[in-house]
Amino acid sequence: MFTLITFLFFTLLVAGISFFITKKSSLHTQEGYFLAGRSLSFPFIAGSLLLTNLSTEQLVGLNGAAFQYGLSVMAWEVVATISLILMALFFLPRFLKSGIATVPQYFRIRFDFQTEMIANFIFLIAYAVILLPVILYTGATGLMSILDIKKLLGIESEIFTIWLIVWTVGIIGSVYALWGGLKIVAISDTINAIGLFIGGLLIPYLALNFISDGNGIVRGWEMLTQKIENLSPEKMISIGTKKSQVPFSTLFTGVLLLNLFYWCTNQQIIQRTFGSLSLKEGQKGILLTGALKLLGPVYLVIPGLIAFYIFAEQGIKSDQGYGVLVRQVLPNYLIGFFAAVMMGAILSSFNSALNSTCTIFSLGVYQFFKKEANEKQVIASGKIFGFLIALTSMFIAPFLYYSGGIFGYLQKMNGIYFIPIFSVVLMGMIYKKTSPRAAKVGLLLGLLLIVAAYFVYPLNIVMNVVHEFHFLGIAFTILLIIMFIISKIDNVEKYYQEDVKAVDMTPWRGRYITAVVLFVLVIGIYIGFM
Repeated sequence: MFTLITFLFFTLLVAGISFFITKKSSLHTQEGYFLAGRSLSFPFIAGSLLLTNLSTEQLVGLNGAAFQYGLSVMAWEVVATISLILMALFFLPRFLKSGIATVPQYFRIRFDFQTEMIANFIFLIAYAVILLPVILYTGATGLMSILDIKKLLGIESEIFTIWLIVWTVGIIGSVYALWGGLKIVAISDTINAIGLFIGGLLIPYLALNFISDGNGIVRGWEMLTQKIENLSPEKMISIGTKKSQVPFSTLFTGVLLLNLFYWCTNQQIIQRTFGSLSLKEGQKGILLTGALKLLGPVYLVIPGLIAFYIFAEQGIKSDQGYGVLVRQVLPNYLIGFFAAVMMGAILSSFNSALNSTCTIFSLGVYQFFKKEANEKQVIASGKIFGFLIALTSMFIAPFLYYSGGIFGYLQKMNGIYFIPIFSVVLMGMIYKKTSPRAAKVGLLLGLLLIVAAYFVYPLNIVMNVVHEFHFLGIAFTILLIIMFIISKIDNVEKYYQEDVKAVDMTPWRGRYITAVVLFVLVIGIYIGFM
């Protein structure tokens, strides 16, 4: 009961502080509701970026992947820093210069409205049937394990418990995202990020002490590595093996491309960077996030290895390992607190994805068909659509219980739309004569090509020959070549980007030295864990 009380106290405290800070914010204008009035400074950008990413698909999913495959899955965290460097130095200046609120809006400015509409529908469908359900399902799994909700509420059915948590979180998250807009999402993210960061680092510390019977984390690490090397030695190889989820060679193909889309063109993530007070604040916030991501393996991979060490012989599913570990090693008086910040992480990702969905629909679809609509009507349309999407995701999420490892499933599904969208954004930025027709072909052909290779016989046989992440790299290269050829045939005029003066475009002076230091640290981490 004490655990439940502390959980509710911290959850309500964060909500209260967030609403108090944002109560005077203007939510009656499109810029105020969807972009926080372009007022976000670097701490809020970094906090919101980190927590939107650091949700239960990471805590539960990535630690579950570490439980299954070992240390090599740290690639998802470490390679992210490279992507954030590129976002700060290359992509963000071009996005802010255009004054956009959504990635599809960039397609309209760079190409035409038809390309924008295709991208709008790709994002909306992907968020509704892939991203939002995964966030809700992994959140339910994590909370169920940490709070032992089945025992707490006297429920025997695991799947019923998941349905209950999914709908509870979904309803609360909908209130946050649809009522408060982007600013309240960013504020609550930053508050929760502090708690989750502290709690996330505390888990491996306590767990290593638990392994060593209180003889320190160094002794715990020695015992952990010794046992895993005896049971499953490939799990301790940072660069992975051919049987790993992420063999080292894939870091330069699919893993890098998925990371680049996620951190540079994924609306759910980068919308808070569009709300930057200035280019300088945006670059500082993004590079700070890159520095914090380097600590990711400590709380997103090592706990999964520890869970394997403790629970491997007890028949626990990989995606349940993290929650059970937390309940095992945390003192009772801290379990409620940690569950609350995990709840904040779930809400953060759910809110962000839902807010991005509303933004894309309102500014990209509704406003196009209702050109005479005023700002109040545009915002209202987003809230209604967001509510319908939330309901859809709440119905889909519990059925993921019957899938395999959730993190692997998420990355596979993400590839379907990540690669086409990123290829078109990149091509449009680096080749000034990329034509609208080439962009539309890139989006549609990319979708068809990847879906066919995943699910359609005999094309899916290719996955038995080539690792799926290498295939994504091949598909990306094919799309770039095809778009280049079509653009050459179309022979359109060069595109010159106009600065709409939405924000101050003066860059941060320390951006290059920070980027170099972060890149060197990435290399150092891989060398250190080899």
